[in-house]
Amino acid sequence: MRRNLGVLRRGPYDPTCRLTEDAVWRATRTPAGPATLRLTETPAAGSPGVRAEAWGPGADWALDRLPALLGADDDPAAFVPHHALLAEAHRRHPGLRLIRTGLVLESLIPAVLEQKVTAEEAYRGWRLLVRRHGERAPGPRDDLWVMPTARDWTRVPSWEWHRAGVDRKRSDTVVRAAGRAGRLEEAAAMPLPEALHRLQLIQGIGPWTAAETLQRSNGDPDAITVGDLHLPRTVGYSLTGARNVDDAGMLELLAPYAGQRHRATRLIALAGAHPPRRQPRFPVGDIRRL
Repeated sequence: MRRNLGVLRRGPYDPTCRLTEDAVWRATRTPAGPATLRLTETPAAGSPGVRAEAWGPGADWALDRLPALLGADDDPAAFVPHHALLAEAHRRHPGLRLIRTGLVLESLIPAVLEQKVTAEEAYRGWRLLVRRHGERAPGPRDDLWVMPTARDWTRVPSWEWHRAGVDRKRSDTVVRAAGRAGRLEEAAAMPLPEALHRLQLIQGIGPWTAAETLQRSNGDPDAITVGDLHLPRTVGYSLTGARNVDDAGMLELLAPYAGQRHRATRLIALAGAHPPRRQPRFPVGDIRRL
């Protein structure tokens, strides 16, 4: 459960998610209002179960959709490995499930913040903006926050984006997306091609951002990320040993997994085969100093 839901956590200090020794805490903004979920694994014969508690106006909405959030709609049996590494990873991780939140904007905004910057910069911006313009999550914890409403995202002043280290291009994209939140949320119920098209109608949202969003909101097993700095090289090195594979090469290697390409990349990541680093890490920027 912790690993499957971990894709929703934006860094170790994400104010909308807390991992404790015995539970996963998640704060979310549902169509019915803010909600907090506390999820704990419970022993059961054959496989563990999950116990859920919820608070806030959106509690019923969140509980109704809990099975999808935990991956109940996913079908790992549909994956047929064609490489030894993927066969072994599939065997070693039978509990891997692709989760589905049903909430597009919640995953889209942090994905936009992650465009063209380091993860550290993006996580910092998300944390500062949610704490500054969101609201405390309902329930017993005082360190959980719910992200701003779509309307409140459009009202964040320019200097607040700057203080959070978010440049004008990314902030404008967030504002445009928030202004069309209703249409974007419809993508959660669309087939993948139509959902990708709907998101990319917004200026500033390309294939990378759309796929990263729909992997979480829709749980689509074929939502492959293209335009990533590291993924093509990781896939190429894992499957062939080549170190300089680009997007085209990655898509060619993953062609046998059509319909399951996102799952294939998740399993490759879990296998832990990464090409040796030959270049220095991308420097962490901070536009707040400008």
